[in-house]
Amino acid sequence: MRVYLPATIDMLKKATADGRFTPVSGTGFALTPALRESYTSGSTEELEYVALTDAARASLRLLGAEDEGALPRRVVVSVDVDEATPRPDLDPAVVRLPGAVELDAIAAVHVDTEEAEDAVRAAAAVIDAADLGDEDAEFALGDAEDHELAWYAPQELPFLLELL
Repeated sequence: MRVYLPATIDMLKKATADGRFTPVSGTGFALTPALRESYTSGSTEELEYVALTDAARASLRLLGAEDEGALPRRVVVSVDVDEATPRPDLDPAVVRLPGAVELDAIAAVHVDTEEAEDAVRAAAAVIDAADLGDEDAEFALGDAEDHELAWYAPQELPFLLELL
């Protein structure tokens, strides 16, 4: 199953040093039966994009909890795993992994570009308010989500981190 794991740049650095990626609370997002049922139509690719977008939004929450000096870029780590337990009680796309994921399970890494940093910083500061319906916060979140995440192959990860 392809699972999208929210992350930060600091988490990527730790993963490359440790040789494995540990998702926060084992939480990821995937094309689950509940997610498929919540849409009247959509291809597998379109619904996987929904799960990736949910993971990118969760990355904003992780950024909001980091130090102010952290690089403000959303990060999503795409992994292929055999074990992932759907948690439709939390959200249709949420899954739990039993533990850390070895780096060789990473299929891709998705990261904001430098141009998105201001919008991501602003969205991370108001993500909770957006969830509660604050229109200004929703607008800031939309500004961040207007930026597409750049795609990196797993073997590019060390070079990406070196350049940041």
